Amino acid sequence: MKKIWIGIGVVVVVALAIVLVVTQTKKEPREIKIGAILILTGPDAKAGQSARQGIEMAAEEINNDGGIKGKKVKVVYEDDQGEPQKAVSAILKLINIEKVPAIIGPMWSSSVLAVAPIAEKNHVVILSPAASAPKITYAGDFIFRNTYSDLFEGAKDAEYAYKELGYRKAGIIHVNVDAGIEIANVFSETFQKLGGTVVLRESYEPKTTDFRSLLTKYKDKDIDFIYLMGYSEMGQLVKQAREIGLKIPFVSTIMFEISDVIKVAGNAAEGTIYSFPAYDSEEKSDVVSSFTEKFKQRYGTLPDPEAAFSYDATKILCLAISKGGTGPTKIKDELYRIKNYQGVTGETSFDENGDVIKPIGFKKVENGKYVWQKFQY
Repeated sequence: MKKIWIGIGVVVVVALAIVLVVTQTKKEPREIKIGAILILTGPDAKAGQSARQGIEMAAEEINNDGGIKGKKVKVVYEDDQGEPQKAVSAILKLINIEKVPAIIGPMWSSSVLAVAPIAEKNHVVILSPAASAPKITYAGDFIFRNTYSDLFEGAKDAEYAYKELGYRKAGIIHVNVDAGIEIANVFSETFQKLGGTVVLRESYEPKTTDFRSLLTKYKDKDIDFIYLMGYSEMGQLVKQAREIGLKIPFVSTIMFEISDVIKVAGNAAEGTIYSFPAYDSEEKSDVVSSFTEKFKQRYGTLPDPEAAFSYDATKILCLAISKGGTGPTKIKDELYRIKNYQGVTGETSFDENGDVIKPIGFKKVENGKYVWQKFQY
C-alpha cells in the first residue's frame, strides 16, 4: 500500500512539473511585438508607405542577425490615415489586444498629441519618426521622436532666411493644425527677433483645394518671401500662386519634399528653398551607402526621409529593448541614455524631453529636382 502511495505521489509530482513547464512555456513569448501607427491610406499615404518600407527592412535585418536575444521582432501595423481619432483607435487596439510595449509613430503631430495621454497612462513608449509639433516636447515621459521639433526647424528656417538669403520682410501661410500653427509661431518670433518683419500671416484648413482668394491677399504686399508650411496640398497652393501671377519666392519645411510637392506644382515650385534633415540617400559614407543599396535592391527605389527615419527609429527602439528588456519603463529609460547613435540619418541623441538632437540642412528646387544648398547648417 505504501508503494502504491509513493507511486501516486511520483505521478502527481511529474504531472505538476509538466504543467509548470507548459505554463512557463506559454508565458514566455517566442517573439517581441512592437506596434506601428502609420498613414497607410489617404492623401498622405506615400509618407506612410515609405515609413513601412523602412521599418520592415530594419526588422528583417535585426531578425536575420538573430533577433533580440534570440527572439524575432514582429511589427504590428495600424493605419490612422493621418487622422487623430483613428490614431486613438489604433493605439487602443495595439495596447489592449496586441499588448505591445512600444509603438513607432504616429507620423503626424496631431495624431501623436491625441495618443500621448493614452500612452502615458498605460506606460507605452511612443517613438515618432515624423511628428514635429513643439507641444510634443511636453507630451509625456514616454513620448519620443527622432525627427526635429518645429521649435528647432522653425528657428533654423528663420535664421537661414534672414542671415543666408538676406530676407527682411516675410509673409506666412500655414495649414491650421498644431504643427502648422506652432512652426509658424516659432518662425515668426525668431525672424522678428533677428530684425525682420512679418507683414502678413494667413492660415487655411486641412484638405483645402482652392487657395486663390488667400493668395490674392499677398499680391500687393511689400514682402521678400512667403514662409509656407503644409502637407501634400502645398502642390496646389504653389501652382495656383504662380497662376494668379504671384511671383514671390517660397521658403518651406521638410514637408515640401516629403509630400513631393513638385509632382503637382511642376515648374511653379522652381526656386523654393526648404529645410531638410542632413540625410542624403546618395551620401558616400559606409552606413548610408549600404542602407541605400539594400533598399534599392529590395524596393527598386531610393529611400526617402520617411523610410530612413523610420528605419533608424526601428533600430533605435530595438537597441533599447535589447539593453533594457521588453518592459516599457525600461525601454523608455534606455532611449534617454542613447547618445550619438550613428544611423543612416546621422548621429541621434535624445534630450531630457525625448526630443532628438541632430544636424539640419537646406535644399532648393532646381530644374525639377531637390538640390542641396547647405548639407549641414
